[in-house]
Amino acid sequence: MNIFGFGKRKEVRSASSPENPTVPVSAENFLAFFGVQSGNLPAVTIDSALGVPAVAAAVTFLSGSMANLPLHVFRAKEDGAERIKGGVQRLLNEAPNPEWTSFGWRRYFWQQVFTGGRGVSWIERSGSNIIAIWPMDPACTTVKRVGGKKVYSFDGRMDYPAADVIDVPFMLKRDQISVYSPIMTGSKAIALALAMGDYAGNFFAGGGVPPLALSGPLPQGGEAMQRAMGDIHRAIDAAKKSDKPIFPMPPGHELKPVGFDPAKGQMTEARLFQISEIARIYNLPPVFLQDLTHGNLSNVEQQDLHLVKHLISQWAKAFEEELNLKLFGQRNSGRYAEHALDALMRGDFKSRIEGLARGVQSALLTPDEARALDNRPAKPNGDKLYIQGATVPLGSQPVMPAPANDNAPDKEANAA
Repeated sequence: MNIFGFGKRKEVRSASSPENPTVPVSAENFLAFFGVQSGNLPAVTIDSALGVPAVAAAVTFLSGSMANLPLHVFRAKEDGAERIKGGVQRLLNEAPNPEWTSFGWRRYFWQQVFTGGRGVSWIERSGSNIIAIWPMDPACTTVKRVGGKKVYSFDGRMDYPAADVIDVPFMLKRDQISVYSPIMTGSKAIALALAMGDYAGNFFAGGGVPPLALSGPLPQGGEAMQRAMGDIHRAIDAAKKSDKPIFPMPPGHELKPVGFDPAKGQMTEARLFQISEIARIYNLPPVFLQDLTHGNLSNVEQQDLHLVKHLISQWAKAFEEELNLKLFGQRNSGRYAEHALDALMRGDFKSRIEGLARGVQSALLTPDEARALDNRPAKPNGDKLYIQGATVPLGSQPVMPAPANDNAPDKEANAA
């Protein structure tokens, strides 16, 4: 008899046994064999990601800000740019089609860019005239190459050439067709935010009671253990309902928390850090996600400048050049679309008025042009340029006469 089991007994190895040499012995597979999954983070989809307040704030803020910018069409002339009225200007800045406003169309367009990673719209033409612009659902749009040319297939029924589709990707992949979604790219950070939200919700839904372990003399057998656990659960539930902090325990038994204390685990700090992580996905200053943890008067103002210079202006440029190429063609005869970024200052009345006043006083704007920016009517003589009278070319200052000296001797008296 071999008390240590070193006999020649035939080994029985199941197909999923970790002792089976065909099963990889990695941390992931080893934990999965015992029922422990290494990646228990919640699945991330666009809908679930929008359940994270920081993600929803980033998408709504960026899409609304881009849609809020006035979008005008100009024609380049020898004496300067001239704004075009009607036609394409009306489609871009007022209503692209009979069903959508310009703000609604562009906000939907940018929402798709900042969630799924691509915004697309179809240009409806009648001959050489553009009569409407229609938003397309990117989830129903397939981009492919046919004969080396890019084609957009909508719902498998309609194919549109690239020249008739406005397409702005968040980030292109190597094949120049597929795109990276900001939500899928930052899925780990978003999943962690979802997991922390779920944990916090479950923790407080349970009255702030963490998972507990019962220690002490326990009954033997599965059924007896289940009955004992049921008694403890009923006691805890009864204490919650009665608003009493004390409930009876069997003699010699003790409840000990399992896991970690949310405060000691820095749950609040971790959730604040996730706001910064999500802000990095969109290159968005954290202050615009309502995170003023490290905000002060100086850096908040700098983040406001960062927003326009390094984020809004880049996306505006991408949209403008896509419009210029698809609406006017590669040879656009001097026509181009352009956002009015100074519209972002409409919320800062004092700075806007001071800027307009300086533009009029330095002959950059006529009074009527400055008034038109605030939808004010023209006034007489308002179409002339004005400049401060103290500003003159260098070297052309008038020679002032020497001041009279009352104490000088009288010339007539000296002559006498």
